[in-house]
Amino acid sequence: MSSIGSDARRLNGLHRISSLLVGIMLLVFGVLGFTNNLDFFSTTGSPVLGLSTNLLLSTVSVVVGAVLVGAAVRGGRFASTVSVTVGALFLLSGVVNVLLIGTPYNLLAFRMPNVVFSLLVGLVMLVLGAYGRFSGRLPSDNPYAAEQKHVVDAEGGDDRDQRLPAGAADIAAARSLADTERLVANGGGTEEQRRMLAEVDTIRDTGERRDAWRARTERGGAPA
Repeated sequence: MSSIGSDARRLNGLHRISSLLVGIMLLVFGVLGFTNNLDFFSTTGSPVLGLSTNLLLSTVSVVVGAVLVGAAVRGGRFASTVSVTVGALFLLSGVVNVLLIGTPYNLLAFRMPNVVFSLLVGLVMLVLGAYGRFSGRLPSDNPYAAEQKHVVDAEGGDDRDQRLPAGAADIAAARSLADTERLVANGGGTEEQRRMLAEVDTIRDTGERRDAWRARTERGGAPA
């Protein structure tokens, strides 16, 4: 449990800090834009901190910055989700606005430095927000592993609760069950092991199969 708590605090801190830093940066950029008496929809913009901006972009920057700071304060999955979402929007903004530079539709007054900034910040936020959370197969000690506890039943298509091992006894039972399955699959094992395995194989839920195997071995059955 201590390793899970430590991992959760580490990931939570990473998601919070990344959201906070980018949020503060956007707030400073937006506030400085407000002080320059900018036009709201100017397509040429004025330089602020090396980037071009108008009043619309400054307003958007303040709003997004405030959302990121709020996400950093709340932390947890919310901070991660907001970081991923804002990162994706930054990437999209960079791709779209590079096509609008020099046109009457350049409503955010983007120039190439803005595009580069948007793409870089978007990529960083997307990677950091998704770090430790989205993966094909998360380790059991990852605090986000519970999000993957629902899997599709191969026959019925129903979502079933696949509970992760909760302690040393559950881990030992899961390992014993897996070892016995491999042993029997290779043509080995005792008659008692094959009988016990046939009984738990009628159970579809992973957690319930593990519990049933543990109960049988604790009653004096033959563990793997």
